[in-house]
Amino acid sequence: MPYTPPTHVSQHWQIRKPAARGPGGIVASQVRAGAEAGAEMLRMGGTAADAAVATAFTLAAMEPWNCGLGGIGFAQVMRPGGRAETFDFGPVSPRALDPRAYVMTGKVASDLFAWPEVVGDINVHGPKSFCVPSAVAGYALLHERYGRLPIKDVLAPAVAYAKRGLPQDWFTTLKVANSASILKLYPESARIYLPGGLPPVAPYQGSPGFFSQGRLADTLERLQQAGLRDFYEGDVARAIAADIRAMDGFVSAEDLAQCHARVLPALEAPWRGRTLMLANGLTAAPTLMQVLREMANAPYGATPDAAWYAHLARAMRAAYADRLAGLGDAEPQAAESCTTHLTVADKDGMMVAMTTTLLSSMGSRVVLPETGVLMNNGIMWFDPRPEAKNAIAPNKRPLCNMCPVIAVKDGAPEIATGASGGRRIMASVFQLLSYVADFGMDPEDAAHHPRLDVSAADGVTADRRLGDAVLSALGADAIVTDVEHAVLPVNFACPNLIQQGPSGRVGITDVMSPWSAAIHA
Repeated sequence: MPYTPPTHVSQHWQIRKPAARGPGGIVASQVRAGAEAGAEMLRMGGTAADAAVATAFTLAAMEPWNCGLGGIGFAQVMRPGGRAETFDFGPVSPRALDPRAYVMTGKVASDLFAWPEVVGDINVHGPKSFCVPSAVAGYALLHERYGRLPIKDVLAPAVAYAKRGLPQDWFTTLKVANSASILKLYPESARIYLPGGLPPVAPYQGSPGFFSQGRLADTLERLQQAGLRDFYEGDVARAIAADIRAMDGFVSAEDLAQCHARVLPALEAPWRGRTLMLANGLTAAPTLMQVLREMANAPYGATPDAAWYAHLARAMRAAYADRLAGLGDAEPQAAESCTTHLTVADKDGMMVAMTTTLLSSMGSRVVLPETGVLMNNGIMWFDPRPEAKNAIAPNKRPLCNMCPVIAVKDGAPEIATGASGGRRIMASVFQLLSYVADFGMDPEDAAHHPRLDVSAADGVTADRRLGDAVLSALGADAIVTDVEHAVLPVNFACPNLIQQGPSGRVGITDVMSPWSAAIHA
C-alpha cells in the first residue's frame, strides 16, 4: 500500500506568552525593546503619548523591516473624559511625482498588490517608490499635544538602541533574508544588511551580537538635540532631500517642509454596550463598521463556537464584497504588508493605539546613506493604470488597511487594540476585541485563542486548532484553507491589546511574534 506522508507541521511545540498586569501603565509592542523604552517613559512620569513616541522611535532602530523614520501611520488617542482622536500621518505622494515614469509591462505584478506590473518595479522598490515620510510628523504632533517629558528624554532609548545596534539573531537573519534579493540592488542597504553579500547570522553558539544601521544613530541623536522638526526643515531634511535628489527620486525638500500630520475626530460605532472609536481617514474603519452591522445578529453564547465563527466569516466576506463594490480599483488587493502596532495605557487611563508601516518588508529597501533612514515604498499603494480611481498621481492619499481601535465603556477608554498584517488586520482586531469585550476572556487567554481570517470576498483561512466542528461549519458555504499560526509563513495578523478597569490593567501581544512583549510600568 502506498504511504501518504502526514501534513507538514512547522512547529511541534506549544507556545505561551505572558501578559503584563498591574495598577500602573502598560506598553505592548511587537519588539520588547520598544515596550521597555515606552515603559521607562511611564516610570519617569510621562504620559501614554510620551511612551508611544519613545516606543515608535525605538522601533525605528529595532524593527527596520516593519517601520521607521521613513514610514507613515495612524494612531487613536483618548484620555478619560476627553474626545477620541485620530492622528493621521498616512501616506501622501510627492508633489513632483510624474505618473508617466511608471510604464506598465502588460503583466500583473507579483509583489503585494495585484496591480499591473511596472517596468523595473520602480513603484515597488527604489527611490521612485517613496511616499513622503510622515511618521516623524505624526510622532511630533502626538508628543506636542499630549506629551509631558522633554523630547530629548523621549528619544534617549532610541538613540541608545541605535548606537548598540540591531540584534544579530535568527529572527533578524530571517527578516533580512526575505528582502535580500532587492536589498542587494542599493549600495547602502547592501553594505548594512548584507555584509559580504549575505544576510547577517548569529554565531552557532553563545550570544548574538549587534550591527550598526549606518548613520541612523547620528540622525536620532540630531533629532534629540535639534527637535523633531529638523527631520523636515533642518539639517536632517537637507540630507534626506540631497540623497533622494541624487537618486532621481521624486520626494523633495518642499515635500518635507510641507509635511504635517493632522488630527481628526475619531469615528464612533456603538457596539454591544460600548462605543468603538475607529480611525478616521482612508483606513479599514468603513469595512469594520460593515462587519459590526453584519455581526449585530450573530449567535453570541458563552464562548465563540462553530455557529459564531461561521456567521463571522459570512459577515467579513460580505463586508469585503461591499468594500470592493464601492471602492473598486481603489482597493489594494493583497493580504501582505509589513507593519507594526503598539498599544499604551498610562496610570491616568489615557490610551494610545498606533499602527505604523513602511508598507513592504523593509519598505523601498533603500537606506539613505547620509541619514540611515530606510524609506517606505508607499507608491506601491497606488494603481499604475491612469484611469483607475487609485491611480498614481502627485500629492495624493491612497487607501490603507490600518485599523487601530479604542473601545469606550461608561465614557472612559477601556480597551485599546490594533494589529499589523495588511488586509488581515481587520479580522484579527475584531476577533481579539470580541474575545475580550463580548466573551469576557482574559486578554492573555484571548491572545492564545485561535482565529480565522477573511481578507477578500470569498474563502476563509482558519487556524486548524479551531477544530473539526468550526472548520466544518466554515466549509458549508466557503472554501476553507486550514493553516498553522506560525512565525513563517505568516497566515494571521499580529495584534496586541490592553484592557483597563478598576482593578488595574492587562496587556498582551501576538504570541507568534518572537520579539513581542507587553511591559508593566
